[in-house]
Amino acid sequence: MPELRKDPVTDRWVIISEERGKRPVFVTEEVSIPKSIICPLCPGNEGMTPPEVFAIRNYGSLPNSPGWNLRVVPNKFPALRIEGELEKEGIGIYDRMNGIGAHEVIIETPNHEEQLFDMDPFRMKDIFIAFKERCVDLSKDIRFKYIMVFKNYGQRAGASIDHSHSQLIALPIVPKNVAEEIRGSLTHYKLKERCIFCDIIAQEKDEDTRIVTENDKFIALSPYASRFPFEIWILPKKHESNFVAHIESSSYMSLAEIFSVILKKYEKGLKRPPYNFVLHTAPLATYDIPHYHWHIEIIPRLTRLAGFEWGTGFYINPTPPEEATSFLKEV
Repeated sequence: MPELRKDPVTDRWVIISEERGKRPVFVTEEVSIPKSIICPLCPGNEGMTPPEVFAIRNYGSLPNSPGWNLRVVPNKFPALRIEGELEKEGIGIYDRMNGIGAHEVIIETPNHEEQLFDMDPFRMKDIFIAFKERCVDLSKDIRFKYIMVFKNYGQRAGASIDHSHSQLIALPIVPKNVAEEIRGSLTHYKLKERCIFCDIIAQEKDEDTRIVTENDKFIALSPYASRFPFEIWILPKKHESNFVAHIESSSYMSLAEIFSVILKKYEKGLKRPPYNFVLHTAPLATYDIPHYHWHIEIIPRLTRLAGFEWGTGFYINPTPPEEATSFLKEV
């Protein structure tokens, strides 16, 4: 029997329908991204990108030259531009402003063939260090209200180049999805004076049916109202509302370790699926709020959205999160 489940944070409804799983809904063939003759993200081609704004380099290597282990550069084709003023205005019932923001690319490895699936946690932690360093720097710009960090792996997940990279976009507004989470978590806090995410962690630990893995500082779980098959959330066990303000140097390795475990499970159990991950954190102006909890959402792209999803805002998930958890724990 299909179930309707409500996300306790956003009040969004999800249909969990195992019957749909009997259809050929999983997309198993990934079309490879066309390879360019020269990759602009590879060592030796630093002149093909804008000058780096952050890098983790071998001792003695010069900026914008080979010798780097991780490199951050402005996107050559940015969604938003850092130059200019917002110039907000109303046009009748409509509102507009200039597309002011920052769009950066985090080149995660100098090895063109290497993906996060292959990377050990010690090297993966540098990626999270880069996220924080760039967020700290961009947060000094008062025009920016929110910084979105995300990754697209695979063409179905939106990647347009196959060299491993993630992206960061600083926005002059708070995204709708994050605003909904903050409103929903505030409603819970007003009723119970507790963080909804902390309550979710406590209940999941009691039930132990949707926890995929955990370590000393982080927990990875399948959300009760998972929108997609094998969707995973990684949350700090300790209450922390803002990734930039609260993540400590001692936490990078623990975060990299649990992230690596999840990707290794995806690799072996789901055959390196295309996926997205998104960092959800409190807006820049709210560094410490009691009702919100930063987290990373990882979504394998195994199904496609269709007319029902677009028309209703509902998601249909053919794999119950309890089954997904059981499967991944055994991998």
